[in-house]
Amino acid sequence: MKSGKHPEYNETTIICACGAVYKTRSTRENLKIGICAACHPFFTGEQKFIDTAGRVEKFARRYGSVKASRAQTPRAAHSALLGKKR
Repeated sequence: MKSGKHPEYNETTIICACGAVYKTRSTRENLKIGICAACHPFFTGEQKFIDTAGRVEKFARRYGSVKASRAQTPRAAHSALLGKKR
Protein backbone atom coordinates (compact mmCIF):
# COMPACT_ATOMS: atom_id res chain seq x y z
CA MET A 1 0.00 0.00 0.00
CA LYS A 2 1.13 3.51 -0.67
CA SER A 3 1.66 5.58 2.42
CA GLY A 4 -0.52 8.64 3.02
CA LYS A 5 -3.51 7.47 0.92
CA HIS A 6 -5.38 5.35 3.45
CA PRO A 7 -6.93 6.57 6.72
CA GLU A 8 -5.75 5.29 10.08
CA TYR A 9 -7.56 2.12 11.17
CA ASN A 10 -7.61 2.09 14.97
CA GLU A 11 -9.41 0.26 17.76
CA THR A 12 -12.56 2.13 18.78
CA THR A 13 -15.47 1.83 21.17
CA ILE A 14 -19.11 1.83 20.10
CA ILE A 15 -21.54 2.95 22.80
CA CYS A 16 -25.30 2.41 22.42
CA ALA A 17 -28.00 4.52 24.05
CA CYS A 18 -29.08 1.44 26.03
CA GLY A 19 -25.62 1.21 27.60
CA ALA A 20 -24.15 -1.67 25.57
CA VAL A 21 -20.48 -1.23 24.72
CA TYR A 22 -18.70 -2.88 21.78
CA LYS A 23 -15.00 -2.87 20.90
CA THR A 24 -14.12 -2.93 17.21
CA ARG A 25 -11.81 -1.33 14.68
CA SER A 26 -12.76 1.69 12.60
CA THR A 27 -11.42 4.85 10.99
CA ARG A 28 -13.53 6.86 13.46
CA GLU A 29 -13.11 7.05 17.22
CA ASN A 30 -15.71 6.48 19.93
CA LEU A 31 -18.94 6.03 18.00
CA LYS A 32 -22.31 6.63 19.69
CA ILE A 33 -25.38 4.90 18.26
CA GLY A 34 -29.09 5.03 19.13
CA ILE A 35 -29.99 1.35 18.82
CA CYS A 36 -28.06 -1.90 18.71
CA ALA A 37 -28.64 -5.67 18.64
CA ALA A 38 -29.00 -5.71 22.44
CA CYS A 39 -32.00 -3.35 22.43
CA HIS A 40 -33.51 -3.61 18.92
CA PRO A 41 -37.04 -5.12 18.99
CA PHE A 42 -36.22 -7.52 16.12
CA PHE A 43 -33.48 -9.19 18.15
CA THR A 44 -35.06 -8.95 21.61
CA GLY A 45 -38.55 -10.06 20.59
CA GLU A 46 -40.11 -7.22 22.59
CA GLN A 47 -42.15 -4.45 21.07
CA LYS A 48 -41.23 -1.07 22.46
CA PHE A 49 -43.71 1.64 21.56
CA ILE A 50 -42.74 5.13 22.58
CA ASP A 51 -45.31 7.84 21.96
CA THR A 52 -44.37 10.74 24.18
CA ALA A 53 -46.24 13.37 22.19
CA GLY A 54 -49.57 11.48 22.00
CA ARG A 55 -49.49 11.35 18.19
CA VAL A 56 -51.44 8.09 17.99
CA GLU A 57 -54.29 9.39 20.13
CA LYS A 58 -54.36 12.64 18.16
CA PHE A 59 -54.57 10.68 14.89
CA ALA A 60 -57.33 8.44 16.29
CA ARG A 61 -59.33 11.46 17.46
CA ARG A 62 -58.97 13.19 14.12
CA TYR A 63 -59.46 10.29 11.71
CA GLY A 64 -60.83 7.44 13.85
CA SER A 65 -64.48 7.87 12.92
CA VAL A 66 -63.90 8.66 9.24
CA LYS A 67 -64.67 5.83 6.85
CA ALA A 68 -63.15 5.68 3.42
CA SER A 69 -65.56 6.42 0.62
CA ARG A 70 -65.72 3.94 -2.18
CA ALA A 71 -64.26 5.29 -5.37
CA GLN A 72 -66.28 4.96 -8.54
CA THR A 73 -64.95 2.87 -11.37
CA PRO A 74 -63.84 4.90 -14.39
CA ARG A 75 -66.81 3.69 -16.47
CA ALA A 76 -69.35 4.55 -13.79
CA ALA A 77 -67.82 7.99 -13.36
CA HIS A 78 -67.85 8.55 -17.11
CA SER A 79 -71.49 7.43 -17.38
CA ALA A 80 -72.44 9.70 -14.51
CA LEU A 81 -70.89 12.65 -16.31
CA LEU A 82 -72.80 11.88 -19.49
CA GLY A 83 -76.07 11.26 -17.63
CA LYS A 84 -76.47 7.72 -18.95
CA LYS A 85 -77.53 4.75 -16.88
CA ARG A 86 -76.29 1.27 -17.48
